[in-house]
Amino acid sequence: MLKYTFGRILSGLVTIWFIATATFLAMHAVPGDPLMNEKATTPEIRENLARKYGLDKPIAEQYVIYLGNMVQGDFGISFTQQNRKVNDIIQDHFPVSAALGILAITFAALGGILWGALTALYRNQLPDIIIMFLVILGISVPSFVFAALGQLLLVNINQWFNISFLPVAGWGTFSHMIVPSLVLGLGTMALLTRLMRSSMLEIVNEDFIRTARAKGLSPSRIFFQHQLRNAILPVVTVLGPQIAAITTGGFVVELVFAIPGLGRYFVQAVQQLDYTVIMGTTVFYGAFLVFMVILVDIIYGFIDPRVRLK
Repeated sequence: MLKYTFGRILSGLVTIWFIATATFLAMHAVPGDPLMNEKATTPEIRENLARKYGLDKPIAEQYVIYLGNMVQGDFGISFTQQNRKVNDIIQDHFPVSAALGILAITFAALGGILWGALTALYRNQLPDIIIMFLVILGISVPSFVFAALGQLLLVNINQWFNISFLPVAGWGTFSHMIVPSLVLGLGTMALLTRLMRSSMLEIVNEDFIRTARAKGLSPSRIFFQHQLRNAILPVVTVLGPQIAAITTGGFVVELVFAIPGLGRYFVQAVQQLDYTVIMGTTVFYGAFLVFMVILVDIIYGFIDPRVRLK
């Protein structure tokens, strides 16, 4: 187990290095001038700005400095936000994205397990047909479409009842989180529902299920202690990456609902060619995703006693 854990951590570090290197090369390959938004009206001013951000150095030297600072946890200073460190941007705004993501993954996990089990129990019947149709919609339709429809629905409900049923946008209270988290978790909920359904249908015909029925165990006990417990393992496997994806991937949803999360600043950085913010947030997101994958792999061995990690 210790050897396996060490190997997974080592491979995770290599993955993070690859993400950092690919991001660095991509940023310098993209056409455009990261200082175009600065008031560099003279060559002297542009030269001073380039020196300040290290853009006057050769690419290889910039890369070495970038990796050295990254190892120390320093992602540099934003090009567009005056004297503001990328670390401060992450520290101030990632908790907002994390709070929204945790609520979204909670909705997605509970809904995916519930609806997946329900469709398996009522296979090829009306509940199964309706839920699977909604699952196809949830997987196919982008989140920004659901975000816009959710806002429109909230506006109409508030107008119809002449009350503020739920806030249309903004941040600050739990009520501001409900609709954005539901919208953010719909795609993951649909994915987990389909995965749970397939897993449940495979478990139904296993020998240990037949044995449990032959022993006279009640259907509810068979369902909860044998079917659900074993069918949920594939869901747990993908849950780690999905947690990271939801927590760090609500860029458009945060923009639509005016949520001051980290994704909002990432989108702005891409639009403004803010190299340090783009590279810092990308490496941070990548490291978070790698950490969640490793964590789930380790937890998986404790959930399923048949798995032996060496």
